[in-house]
Amino acid sequence: MAQSIYIASAEGDSGKSTVALGVMALLARTVGRVGVFRPVARVADGSDYVLNLLLGHESVDLTYEEAVGVTYEDVFRDPDRALTTIVQRYHDVERQCDAVVIVGTDYTDISGAAEFEFNARIAANLGAPVALVVHGRDRTPREISRVIEQACAELEEHHARVAAVFANRCDAAQVDQIREAMPSGIGMGALPEDPVLVAPLLSALVEAVDGTVLAGDEALLSREVRDVLVGAMNPEHLLEHLVEGAVVITPGDRTDALLTLLSAHAAEGFPSLAGIILNGGFAAPEPVRRLVEGLSPTLPIIHTELGTYQTARRSWSTRGRLSRESQLKVDLALSMFERHVDTEALTALLDVAKTDVVTPLMFEYGLLDRARQDKKRIVLPEGNDDRILRAASSLLTRQVVDLTILGDEQAIRARAAELGLEIDAAQIISPSDPEHVERFAQHYYELRKHKGATLDAAHDRVQDVSFFGTMMVQEGLADGMVSGAAHTTAHTIIPSFQIIKTTPGVGIVSSVFLMCLSDRVLVYGDCAVNPDPTAEQLADIAISSAETARQFDIEPRVAMLSYSTGESGSGDDVDKVREATRIVRERRPDLVVDGPMQYDAAVEPSVAAKKAPDSPVAGRATVLVFPDLNTGNNTYKAVQRSAGAVAVGPVLQGLRKPVNDLSRGALVQDIVNTVAITAIQAQSIDSDKENA
Repeated sequence: MAQSIYIASAEGDSGKSTVALGVMALLARTVGRVGVFRPVARVADGSDYVLNLLLGHESVDLTYEEAVGVTYEDVFRDPDRALTTIVQRYHDVERQCDAVVIVGTDYTDISGAAEFEFNARIAANLGAPVALVVHGRDRTPREISRVIEQACAELEEHHARVAAVFANRCDAAQVDQIREAMPSGIGMGALPEDPVLVAPLLSALVEAVDGTVLAGDEALLSREVRDVLVGAMNPEHLLEHLVEGAVVITPGDRTDALLTLLSAHAAEGFPSLAGIILNGGFAAPEPVRRLVEGLSPTLPIIHTELGTYQTARRSWSTRGRLSRESQLKVDLALSMFERHVDTEALTALLDVAKTDVVTPLMFEYGLLDRARQDKKRIVLPEGNDDRILRAASSLLTRQVVDLTILGDEQAIRARAAELGLEIDAAQIISPSDPEHVERFAQHYYELRKHKGATLDAAHDRVQDVSFFGTMMVQEGLADGMVSGAAHTTAHTIIPSFQIIKTTPGVGIVSSVFLMCLSDRVLVYGDCAVNPDPTAEQLADIAISSAETARQFDIEPRVAMLSYSTGESGSGDDVDKVREATRIVRERRPDLVVDGPMQYDAAVEPSVAAKKAPDSPVAGRATVLVFPDLNTGNNTYKAVQRSAGAVAVGPVLQGLRKPVNDLSRGALVQDIVNTVAITAIQAQSIDSDKENA
């Protein structure tokens, strides 16, 4: 039977979707299959935004239809029959999952008292403990305490057990007092109000005013609208009222206002706007249209036939929702949950036994948690790439690492603001900064003068973003570097070979991919750097790969791969692997290693029982070392595509300080994962120094 939790509120606008998302993320770190169930949905047509938010979580493998019990219409028609259907459909979901997050109703269709009672009946009949969410907006700690007391009494009167209580949307200045006023033992957290979470997306305003996009980057329609202003005044007064993230409504025939707003948005020292709405159905004169087209503005310009009053009223009344359309909102919600909720107490309450299975999502969450425990500073040289900025926003919002981004500060901050991203906490440095260039050039010259480097050439070289970032790591201004989203692998890693160099005792820099299969994580090396390693180099790769596995809590059992197992084959290629295995055993007798070995014998117990029955590695290998780059690169890609594995990497190993390369097709989540990995490598290096 799956463990479940019923998230309910006695009132609307409590923000229980934030709590539901946080609980789901917490469960996803522990169990393999997390389900979501909505006993009563607004409609069954796929438009319930709370359900879509949770179904979009990577740990959930259910359809919208599977996750819905009944609709409000079903409850109106026959409450008892609806309850029977809810119970049946819940158990269909429960059978597929290890844990289920059940999300109660939203108080939009029937009276609050009757709706709360029905939630209590559902929870009691599902046998699910209740996590009660109350809102703290415009309430004192004492008032919140009374609301909690009354709601708990009513739930228990209808045989529902209250196991946890959350106060949400609280006054940030009163969070501590509210937490103290909550019931002992079940008070899990008080979360502050965050205006971004309740801000509507620009796309929602476009829909609300029946608008059409005339110009601008439509990707920016997913930006949060922080304020709505009516801009019908003269330009000099209009400029005084602009605020960050605002949408400005102005009549379509006020071309002076339109041009003023576009100029202000592009100018340094003025707020970055979210959009312009031209109302009244007026079209700008043809010369002005040509001028706007020539400016190629990224700022969205929306046209509506509505008058000023209707446009403003509809815009002001548009509610913001926590949805997958806004990664910033998701990151903020998860960050608030992690900072303000007693997750250890909540985990104990949920009482979900930790599984031996490690899913890709569990591994990714583990990376972020590990990195967050001892924050490191990572430098990102490619500040002109939107993916880097989006990843930086996510990492900073979730408080995973500290970041330095290279590039022009004004341009980077302006683009981040335009995208609606939060990177205020990032340090931004120009690779042409004279103070750093002088320092780095002198040190680079000292490192490379034996290779013929001159001081003038060093000044030019260190202004390259990869060399500049690598010098930051070398000089201790950053703990690691991640690059490659817009540069080749060679451009990223050659500076590290020249400047950072290898760890003492390691003869070669190599790489691994962390291959996240459906139930475990394997380490593949080397699949990205060394084309045809010698036996000695292969032994280096095996030892480094085992150490990398340990850094990520994977017990290293090393299989040295070849086209034959044990003594069954011969030839130069097999002999190289056999010799490499001997060297590893000689240099590191503490490692569990065996080879040569075929891939199937290494990972499949039934094959291992026939081909290598006495091997300590066969059938249970966690580190797989390929004999050459051709084999390794093709194998990791075959497993990635054919088995649906998540390939995290390449992770460079053997350097004295961590530098990692991204694929030029990297997704934002790939960048987030690689930065977390780099931070964990830096933690491990620091730990080794302390223990030396």
